Amino acid sequence: MNMRNPLATARGLGSAKEGVHHWYAQRASALMLIVLVGWLVFAMIRLSDADHAAASAFIAQPVNAAFLILLLVTLLYHAMLGLQVVIEDYVHHAVLEVVMHFLTRAGAFFGMALGIIHVLKLALGA
Repeated sequence: MNMRNPLATARGLGSAKEGVHHWYAQRASALMLIVLVGWLVFAMIRLSDADHAAASAFIAQPVNAAFLILLLVTLLYHAMLGLQVVIEDYVHHAVLEVVMHFLTRAGAFFGMALGIIHVLKLALGA
C-alpha cells in the first residue's frame, strides 16, 4: 500500500515536453482544415451539376489534386492527434494503451497512403 500523496509522487517528475508541440500541431491542423474544408465546400458547390467526366477533369487539375491530398492528410493527422489525447486520458491499462496508439497511427497512415494513391490514380487518369 502506497502511503504517499499523489502530488508528492508526481512532484519532481517534470513534464514530458510534448504538450506544447501537440497543442500547436492540433491548432495548426485545425486552421488548415478550416481553409481546406472551405475549398472543398466551394468545389462541391461548383461541381453540384457536373457529371462524372467533369468531376474527373476537376480532380485531374494539379492544384485540386494537391488540395484534396492535403485535405485528406491533414484530416487524418488531426484525427490521430485527437484520438491520442482521448487514449492517454481515458485508457488506463498500459498494454491496451500501447495497442490502441499503434492501431490509431497505423489506421491513420494506412488511410493516408490509400487516399493518396487513389487521388493520384484519379488525377493521372489511370
